Amino acid sequence: MKLTWYGHSCFLITSNNGKRILIDPFDNSIGYNNDFLHSDIIVMSHNHFDHSFLKENDNNIKIINTTGVFDFDFIHIEGVSSFHDKCNGLKRGPNIIYTFTLDKLKICHLGDLGDIPLDLISTKLENVDILFVPIGGHFTLNGIEGAKISKLISPKYIIPIHYKTFKSMLYLDDAKNFLISMDNVKKINSNTITSDDLKLYKENSVLLLSPP
Repeated sequence: MKLTWYGHSCFLITSNNGKRILIDPFDNSIGYNNDFLHSDIIVMSHNHFDHSFLKENDNNIKIINTTGVFDFDFIHIEGVSSFHDKCNGLKRGPNIIYTFTLDKLKICHLGDLGDIPLDLISTKLENVDILFVPIGGHFTLNGIEGAKISKLISPKYIIPIHYKTFKSMLYLDDAKNFLISMDNVKKINSNTITSDDLKLYKENSVLLLSPP
């Protein structure tokens, strides 16, 4: 399996059999290139411009933007409801946390999570191998909160998302507060990582990918 970070919260998962799942695609206004590869499935955590941009109009692409269970021949996807803020969604609306089980790994993408859902951690977010966690604050969890939920979920590997980089044009915090709150931080000099690469790192490592 290969994971490719396009920037912000957008990741492309490429399965061992070559299938592609694109998560939270953005439009071209936020500073990153959105020349995404063609995907078989597009998953969107919520309906904001920086997470739900559809570039292609292809009936063969499966769009997932709701809660529920979605089974395909190569992947099991589950979406559970959460909030984009600390006001039960009154300020910024709902958010969907998705888990993806494929190639013997369970991946969790928290989307634009704005509050820590303690009830879900013990019921829906168990046995996570790779966690994508937002840390940029202002619209989502901040660095301290991102570290807290990462420790509560306790995945094998943690990849921070949705934070300020030299390319991002959005009002976000950088990764500093998150990184100083975590142990075993490893800087990856690439925006991609494979399941084989993970074997090089200790469990509970934070993998800081380079912006594309």
